Amino acid sequence: MVPERLQMARDGGAMTIDNSTEDVYERLLDISGGIGPDVCIDAVGMEAHGSNMLEHVYDKAKTMLMQQTERPAVIRQAIECVRKCGTVSIPGVYGGASDKIPVGAMMNKGLTIKTGQTHVHKYVPELLDYVRQGKIDPSFVVTHRIPLSEAPHGYHIFREKQDGCIKVVLDPAA
Repeated sequence: MVPERLQMARDGGAMTIDNSTEDVYERLLDISGGIGPDVCIDAVGMEAHGSNMLEHVYDKAKTMLMQQTERPAVIRQAIECVRKCGTVSIPGVYGGASDKIPVGAMMNKGLTIKTGQTHVHKYVPELLDYVRQGKIDPSFVVTHRIPLSEAPHGYHIFREKQDGCIKVVLDPAA
């Protein structure tokens, strides 16, 4: 069975890789003719889970012991997968300390690293115009519509990834 998030991405036209059933590095090499992608983007951030049990347990233990605040599995994977002289972009949210980031690989591959949270307010007017014109339809990511009075519940199911929740829309008029 395909996880809901992967199916949603496929329905939106994306090529997906399920890291629970495929080796991401090998798949990306295959897709890119053996050189790796030009750009890898970590849009997940500190909530990432490792692509294997050892990595996941290691990062989880380090955060529980307050020895790191992040789970940098996606950063590690992006550095590993991107081609030499490629770019790793990290708009995902991080806020503290991480270890086991392969700085040697990053340097030896001559990577460009771009970081910083997305400047949402810069893009909102243009994106809203696209929505109004029917050029894009973001409704496919909305899985829950609830009254504003139920906002804490909406945040809870989103944070805990319950009930297939991907995006909650709060309706103040409901």
